[in-house]
Amino acid sequence: MSSSASTNDVGAPRISRGRAAFIVVAGLTVAGALLGVLWAWLAPPVHGVVALTRSGDRVHAYLGGEADHFFTSAFMLVGLLVVLAVVAAVAVWQWSAHRGPVLAAALTAGCALATAAAAGVGAVLAHWRFGSLDIAGAPVTPEHRVYYVVEAASVFFGHSSLQIAGTLLFPAAMAAMVYALIAVSTVRDDLGGWPPQETWLPTPPLRADVAGPSGPERLSQ
Repeated sequence: MSSSASTNDVGAPRISRGRAAFIVVAGLTVAGALLGVLWAWLAPPVHGVVALTRSGDRVHAYLGGEADHFFTSAFMLVGLLVVLAVVAAVAVWQWSAHRGPVLAAALTAGCALATAAAAGVGAVLAHWRFGSLDIAGAPVTPEHRVYYVVEAASVFFGHSSLQIAGTLLFPAAMAAMVYALIAVSTVRDDLGGWPPQETWLPTPPLRADVAGPSGPERLSQ
């Protein structure tokens, strides 16, 4: 014998699953662009110097620990996007009618696009705010051999394709992991989504020590 789990009382969705996936992807992309604006405002600039050597060569160096700002700014962007990914995973799960692999894929793709949008918007605004470093155009002369410059912070930890891909995929992986952890903790096979499906649970076996007396014992009584 078996018994059914609690009834899934979720109502039919008003919009299709495909449209719901599009809304998730578009919303995350817009949120990523807004995070790019926030990052460009928070990211620290990198101060350096361009100097003219005695041999006439131009050299570029960073002041003190200013070079650490490249790592700090990239870590800041990834941190903002991971927070967005975790919040988005929990929020998308609350859309109970569309729970399932379609929205999980939309969440993952949306977080990847949000990272790309944040990096693009942030890099453009940071370079607009601080300008681009031009070592060849620095106004250094034999009379004024030192010129101080300010450089925009970096959105990636490096310029290699592997480092860029890792930055783009890390928030998406975090969102997928959070969504999966919530899904595996759900007792229903349909995840409480639409259409509802009955989940049948096996009846526990009858224990011998709680069984009633046998037939001959009853007759003897």
